[in-house]
Amino acid sequence: MKKILVAYFSASGTTKRVAKALSEAADADLFEIEPKVPYTAADLDWTNKKSRSTLEMNDPSSRPETKSRLENMAEYDKVFLGFPIWWYTAPTIIKTFLEAYDFSGKTIVLFATSGGSGFGRTKNDLLNSVSKETNIVEGKILNTYSPAELKRWAEKF
Repeated sequence: MKKILVAYFSASGTTKRVAKALSEAADADLFEIEPKVPYTAADLDWTNKKSRSTLEMNDPSSRPETKSRLENMAEYDKVFLGFPIWWYTAPTIIKTFLEAYDFSGKTIVLFATSGGSGFGRTKNDLLNSVSKETNIVEGKILNTYSPAELKRWAEKF
């Protein structure tokens, strides 16, 4: 049986709720990608051109540090990777996470929450953060879901 992980970053708690429900539906382990320095409300103010999130998203080399590391990544075959959509893509901390591990031979299924936009350029933006032997699948925006729907969706992969 393949081992499954749901890894996620959540700035406001919305993606966290989805990730927990998905981990239960997929019978998967759960790992929170936490920033070493937590985001404040001011950091997340996307209307402020000098806010931390805006500065990170405008800097292609930005890689916010994470608080912890998952020591047993090699055990997982499939990783559902969740995050809120920021500026039509994944927050830069997702690249920090991807670049910290070897995902060769693994499948990464993206899922996100969003206030209104779709995945945009997310998959393409993340491809350079993993080896060419990694299969990244653009999954689904999961703003609304039921446990049964999550289970059916997760089983597709």
